[in-house]
Amino acid sequence: MNILFTICGRGGSKGLKNKNLKKMNGVPLVYYTLAVIRLYQEAHPWDAVKVAVNTDSQELFETIRSQKAVFDIQEVERKGALAGDRAAKVDVIKDTYLKCRNQVAFDVVVDLDITSPMRRLKDVEEAVRALKEDAGCDLVFSVVPARRSPYFNMVEKRQAYYRKICPSRYTARQQAPKAYELNASIYAYNPEFLEREIEKTILDYNCGIVEMPDYLVLDIDSEEDFRRMSMLMEYFGREDRELARVMELAGNL
Repeated sequence: MNILFTICGRGGSKGLKNKNLKKMNGVPLVYYTLAVIRLYQEAHPWDAVKVAVNTDSQELFETIRSQKAVFDIQEVERKGALAGDRAAKVDVIKDTYLKCRNQVAFDVVVDLDITSPMRRLKDVEEAVRALKEDAGCDLVFSVVPARRSPYFNMVEKRQAYYRKICPSRYTARQQAPKAYELNASIYAYNPEFLEREIEKTILDYNCGIVEMPDYLVLDIDSEEDFRRMSMLMEYFGREDRELARVMELAGNL
């Protein structure tokens, strides 16, 4: 199987400046992503793995060049039109894929988010498996069970007052349909989907999920998020041996 791993990160960020360049617990944040890719390569030597980085940050390129675990990484300069904070990430992933597809016919495109690094090898493997087992699936993304339900205890403002987001007559949370929250860590795309015009949000297409442990659904977008994730990383690294493997390798890159 031919797999393209994409790593996409802008140089700037409104929420937390240069968050993709920060070090978490003494390790460059992007190294946690590179570490799980390296573990995938070791576990699947029969797969042809390609890695591409899309960014407008020369510092991020240089940080990635400094590691010694993942080699032959294709560098893709971020287009100006895709560098703003309103650009859809799927458009960046698609642009990266289109620049790499002439070299290899890929079976799967897997995007790993730099700012959601608490992922294990088996989470990535499960996302790839789920996509390949469903021929009608456009993409698979990682989720955790939702702590709140739009049918029961999530509200939005409608005119002057607040109502449940999804109208319902449920009187207990357990009665409501099971809901999930995207944790923004893993997205596995069918290359045929990326070949098409993507006119809607990705959630409007044929989506599958892979459920991950609930690490409080924390995606780094502020200094507070960064501090919390640093503490969670240390804690769960002691509790979860598979996550510890990623952390250990990242620290040795």
